[in-house]
Amino acid sequence: MIQVNVEDVEFAPGHVYEWRMAVAEGDAPPSGVTSFNQEKHFSVAQEARAADDPLAMYIAATFELPGPVDREALGAALLYFVRRHDVLRSTFQQLVGALSCDVLAPDQVESRTIDHGYAHSSDEVRDLLHATFQGVDPLVWPMIRLGAVVRDDSATVWFTCDHAVADGLAMPIGVHDIAEAYLAYADGRHPELAEPGSYLAFSHEQRDRNAALHVDDPRLDRWKAFMAGAGSFFPRFPLDMGVEPGRMYPAVNETTSLLTAEEMKGLETACQDVGGKIHMGLLAAVGVAVRKEGGPDVHRSLMPVSDRGSGPYAHSMGWFVNTMPIAFRVGEGRSFGAVMDDVRAALDDMRQHIDVPFVRAWELLAPDEYCAHHYWPYSVNWFSYLDFRRSPGAESHLARDARMHVWMEGSYWYSFWLFRTDTGLHMNSIYAGTDRAKETAHALEGTLRRTLRNLAGDGVF
Repeated sequence: MIQVNVEDVEFAPGHVYEWRMAVAEGDAPPSGVTSFNQEKHFSVAQEARAADDPLAMYIAATFELPGPVDREALGAALLYFVRRHDVLRSTFQQLVGALSCDVLAPDQVESRTIDHGYAHSSDEVRDLLHATFQGVDPLVWPMIRLGAVVRDDSATVWFTCDHAVADGLAMPIGVHDIAEAYLAYADGRHPELAEPGSYLAFSHEQRDRNAALHVDDPRLDRWKAFMAGAGSFFPRFPLDMGVEPGRMYPAVNETTSLLTAEEMKGLETACQDVGGKIHMGLLAAVGVAVRKEGGPDVHRSLMPVSDRGSGPYAHSMGWFVNTMPIAFRVGEGRSFGAVMDDVRAALDDMRQHIDVPFVRAWELLAPDEYCAHHYWPYSVNWFSYLDFRRSPGAESHLARDARMHVWMEGSYWYSFWLFRTDTGLHMNSIYAGTDRAKETAHALEGTLRRTLRNLAGDGVF
């Protein structure tokens, strides 16, 4: 699965349909609790809207089905997908206290077909999808929209979600669920997929584990030590992006390849030779590349960590992401093995504190920044790596031309995501549209590529 700006994809023309989800008649749905991520996300959206400062963004996916496509079976598959995951059936409301949600029963969700007409060119398809993807309202159910561009010999299936109900690893889950359900319905069968865990149950467990967390709790000591070194809760991205404080810029969204599949095998060998794994080597390489571009000798960043695990949540839609702080030494002259020893120790320490939710730590330790209506107060140093080869349905990603699309209208920061596919290692970057930011992003990308190739070739930075 490739992560790429939807505006950079060539879609064939076709007839565009949407299956819009709606609430059917039924009993009042039961109430549930939300996760800390959802609560913060909802409050940011509310405050931004009240300030007339909407944060336009989306996360979406597209994939291909060979045709001719059975539209009735496809509509059934899309409805099945939404009914299958309780988080997609959740409606949110901010009453007194924490954000709560009502959970519609599966049979309370129905779909209505909307005909968007024929798109006569690739540009027209892209424009229509891009506009549709922006139409998900983070404050109004449904927080998902689904449809397809249908042709005589194929279809591009698409769906887009608000972040409250999906993270990056949810996108391949959605592709797998919809594609497999479609094949079943087209063959006259009922889908037989692995049972997904309940995101509502996950949220209950998270709340119960952290109900008593307070500012003097020893579980926050690691965060406090990290803040002492970083000087703040959020570690600043240390390179110059040429942005003015408080100003939003048009966002640049680029995807590039860093290593081939064969080069990734060389990098894996280099990591194993010093007792590490590929994600450790990538983290070490990013830290060294930033230092080579003028960053500090100690690399401090925030790192998203999946809460899905290998149990039932491995097949669940939702926002199963915690964010943890990590710091390690990358000074000039340090060997790959020495940096990897520091990375390994930092990750081991991080795992001892993985049950502390990032949002709760943020609320308790940086309350002023927590109350702002933006996620980040400035450009934050960030490391994210996903191996899409390990996700459900990965064996079909190439055949289905599966793609994830992350988009933001504006930016005052620099974010990049590393992701691995069957074709190698890739990087999707979103950054503020200034000349200086472009220079910085491209320079870091080139230095990171050279650093990784050096490691893959002979195991040195």
